[in-house]
Amino acid sequence: MARLKIDINRLIENIEILNDLMKKNNKEWSLVLKVLGNNKKVLSPILQHPIIRQLHSVAVTHPETLKLIKDIDPTIKTMYIKPPALRNANKIVSSADYSFNTSIATIKALNEAARKQNKEHNIVIMIEMGELREGIKREGLIPFYKSVFKLPNINVIGIGTNLGCMTGIKPTYDKLIQLVLYGQLIEAKFKQDLSLISGASSITLPLLEKGKVPKGINHFRIGEAVFIGTYPLNHRKILNLNTGAFSFEANIVELYHKDNLPDGEITNSTVGQNILGKREPASHKQSFKAVLDFGILDVDVDNLIPQDENINFFGNSSDLTVYDLGDNKSGYKTGDVIRFKLKYMAVAKLMYSQFVEKEIII
Repeated sequence: MARLKIDINRLIENIEILNDLMKKNNKEWSLVLKVLGNNKKVLSPILQHPIIRQLHSVAVTHPETLKLIKDIDPTIKTMYIKPPALRNANKIVSSADYSFNTSIATIKALNEAARKQNKEHNIVIMIEMGELREGIKREGLIPFYKSVFKLPNINVIGIGTNLGCMTGIKPTYDKLIQLVLYGQLIEAKFKQDLSLISGASSITLPLLEKGKVPKGINHFRIGEAVFIGTYPLNHRKILNLNTGAFSFEANIVELYHKDNLPDGEITNSTVGQNILGKREPASHKQSFKAVLDFGILDVDVDNLIPQDENINFFGNSSDLTVYDLGDNKSGYKTGDVIRFKLKYMAVAKLMYSQFVEKEIII
C-alpha cells in the first residue's frame, strides 16, 4: 500500500513560527485543519499540543470533524469556515463556537437550533469582494445585517471575505482596506462592535511580512502555510517554515522495459491520463516503466513532485500509475519505493483516501 508520512513535529514548528508572527503583528488566527480530513490519529497529537491553546480557534469544513475535535478536547474553540448546509444547523450550533455565513435562511435555522439548545451562536458574515465564491453582495450589506441583528440567539461577531481560493484574486491592500471600511460602516450604522475582521489567509502572509496588511484586519485563517510551508500563488517557501512535513512513497509493483507508444487501435474509453499528444516520450522505442500502487482515486499527479528528477509521469488509471524511468540509471527494481514531494491538494487527497497508509512521525 502506498504511504503518506506525516511529521507532527515539523507541523508544530510551523504553527509556532506563525503564532510568533501573529503575536508580533497583533493578529488573531485560526488553524485551518480541513486538509487533514477526519483522521483522529493525525488530529489528536496536533490538537493536544499546548500551542493550540494560544490560537483563536481551529477551523474546519465538515460537521463531523467539529464533533471529533470536541471529543478530543471540548475546550478547543472551533470555527466552521464554509457556509453551512441548512440541514446541518443543529450540528453546527452543537459543535462550532463560530460559523461563517452568507444565507439568511441558514442563519435563521442556526438561530432556531441555538434557541432549542439554549445558547447563542456566534457568526461571521462573509461578503463578496471579487473572488465570486461565497459572500453576500456588497450592495445588500446593510439590510442583511439589519435582518440578522434581529435574531435573538445569533451573535454577530464579525465580517469576512474569501480571496485567492477559486478564481485567484489577490488580497491586495486596497481589497483588504475595503473590507475594513465595510466593517466600520456596520459598526457605525448599528452601534455594534465587530470583534473579527477576517480577510486574510496563507496567501496574505507576504503582505504581513512587509507590514502592508491594514491594521483593521485582525484575523487570519491559515492552513496551507502550516502544512506545506509555501506561498499558495507560486509554491515558493515562505518565512522559515518547514516544507517537508508530508512526504509520499509508492511501491513499484511492476518494472519492465516496455514500448513508449501503445500498440493497437486507441479508443476514447480510457478513464485515465497519459502523456500521449501532450509530451513526446524520451524515445519512440522502449524505456523502463514502473507501475506504482496508487491511481486517480488517490491523488492528482499534477500535485506530485518526484524526488528523483530523472523520472517522468507516463500515465495512470483509477488505481495504478506508471512512471517512465528512462534507462533506469537509479537501478530501481520491483519492491522499491518512489518518493514524492507534495503540493497542498496532493496532501488533501491522500489524507482523504482510505487506501493510502498514514504513517505518523513524532
